[in-house]
Amino acid sequence: MATSPSATSTRSPAALGFRFPAEWEPQAAVWLSWPHRRRTFPGAFAPIPALFAEIAAQISRREKVCINVGRWRQPRVRQLLARAKADLGAITLYDHPTNDLWCRDHGPIFVKNDRTGEVALTDWKFNAWGGKYPPFDRDNAIPGRIARALGLRRFAVEMVLEGGSIDGNGEGLLLTTEVCLLNPNRNPDLSRTQIERQLKAALGVKSVLWLGDGLVGDDTDGHVDDLARFFRSDGIVTAVEGNARDVNYRALRDNLERLRGLRTPAGRKFTIVELPMPAACHHRGQRLPATYANFLVINGAVLMPAFRQPRRDAAAAEILGACFPGREVVPIDCLDLVVGRGTLHCISQQQPA
Repeated sequence: MATSPSATSTRSPAALGFRFPAEWEPQAAVWLSWPHRRRTFPGAFAPIPALFAEIAAQISRREKVCINVGRWRQPRVRQLLARAKADLGAITLYDHPTNDLWCRDHGPIFVKNDRTGEVALTDWKFNAWGGKYPPFDRDNAIPGRIARALGLRRFAVEMVLEGGSIDGNGEGLLLTTEVCLLNPNRNPDLSRTQIERQLKAALGVKSVLWLGDGLVGDDTDGHVDDLARFFRSDGIVTAVEGNARDVNYRALRDNLERLRGLRTPAGRKFTIVELPMPAACHHRGQRLPATYANFLVINGAVLMPAFRQPRRDAAAAEILGACFPGREVVPIDCLDLVVGRGTLHCISQQQPA
């Protein structure tokens, strides 16, 4: 496992004492990649930059925001951020051009060494969800650019992985899906056991918990951050569909049953909290992967995607508020954003403090 910019050790992050922190642990910053690819939002790009500025503004009131954006776009970006009343002193723009905005997937996955306090990053291969949306060379370069900009140790991992395909509890457990990580469009030469071995070595993981299928309309092949998320070390909140005729009903029911059958390292059942799905959302006749599970935990708050469904949005906010006591739940209208087939968690990547 290669390291850079200055490290010479070939030992894995886990062997060196690094681990993948939980999202609710203290954060130094949230990374975003500015939207510019119109084809990601067919016929619906117009509201996206202003919405993105609103999201960045919400984060900036609570912690630092780092944005990957080509230098030529930065004057317009600053205008939109000012219009959204962002704390401009908390926002840094980096001249890191990208192909698209999904920083959760093309950005680095940060790790931390609790003994030394060092924060480093893992740099996995990115192939745009199995080669679906070329080009992706600029996106694949983002972790290396961030490592150089921050002067952080970088561990290069020879495996395709997106940040949205995993969720961790900070204590050695990782949640993922078979439909994504075992998909031959990612790592056709790696077995399930070999994939688990890579995750354990790079992220300090002790055990990988597997769910099954993902949402209809999810072009990531079933990312777990649309389905189920840890909210504490032994608690998982999971999307459920009450309508047996809905296309997502069977997959979500199966995942719920799998979660109920899982056990903590101490042999106890997890606390499972059910998070009802929004009503179906469509664009140009296609089902969109709208889900409340794609929330983002930041310092002092939880940003929750909302879909202009007042009753369901409010119910989801109440459930997440109970999962994260002491944090403000901030609903953000993501009906336009989900046209691109992702929302708040998909566009962001947290950097631990």
